[in-house]
Amino acid sequence: SGLLQEVGSVEQLSLHCAEGSLEWLYPTGALRLRLAPRLPPTTAAIKGRSPQHITACVKPSGTFRGAQLYLERGGVLELLLPEAPQPRVRCFSWLPQEKVALFLQATPHPDISRRIAAFRYELRGDWLARLALPAASLTSEGACRPCNDTEILMAICTSDFVIRGSIQSVSNDVELQESVIGVSTARIHRQKFPLFQTGGRLGQPTGSIRTPLHCGVKPGPGTFLFTGWLHFGEAWLSCAPRYRDFQRIYEGARRARQNPCEFPVD
Repeated sequence: SGLLQEVGSVEQLSLHCAEGSLEWLYPTGALRLRLAPRLPPTTAAIKGRSPQHITACVKPSGTFRGAQLYLERGGVLELLLPEAPQPRVRCFSWLPQEKVALFLQATPHPDISRRIAAFRYELRGDWLARLALPAASLTSEGACRPCNDTEILMAICTSDFVIRGSIQSVSNDVELQESVIGVSTARIHRQKFPLFQTGGRLGQPTGSIRTPLHCGVKPGPGTFLFTGWLHFGEAWLSCAPRYRDFQRIYEGARRARQNPCEFPVD
């Protein structure tokens, strides 16, 4: 609570958890949040390498008021969330040797009551933040492009979910700049959390997967292998080749003994 701080003071805190939330009541002064996550195993760890970069994402609550959130890197502040921001996720990356922090600064108001600056965050090493659609992946530069064979093979080994299924619907949320893909599953190969549950047509598990609106995802026929990541409790797409294309890619890698993990193909 800002009621425990002096005006103009800066409270120093460290964020060690890989994900969590922060709620600052009656903001006064500032909070400096050092990012020092104890990261879970990553794709890089599988190959015995250190993470090439760390990615963080922040998502403001719908009642974010009374402060502005900045990224502090190399002594320079970059505005991430203004006061009363749109409910959109902001992500950024840095090298493990870099020192970065979040700087949450209260904005002056004659009446600080009813003001709460709250947000959720995720910190991950080598997190594949390329959120994608059935024919493409979103690169860190923000352009949609097809996943190559290597990315597809790694995706089935490391993703939070791997689902074989078909597209039932696509809806667009202009405010959040997201497309929501309704998926009917034929087989759940892996899901770390119950994202896809029974209740659809013929008792098949169904669920929804998100992808950026600007990628222009369209509904299409056929069976896909959907892979992706859990992002603030929601499924986001990474690579999703047509299943017959995945079978061809996987069998070729298996014959060449270049498949990074075993995967059931039928």
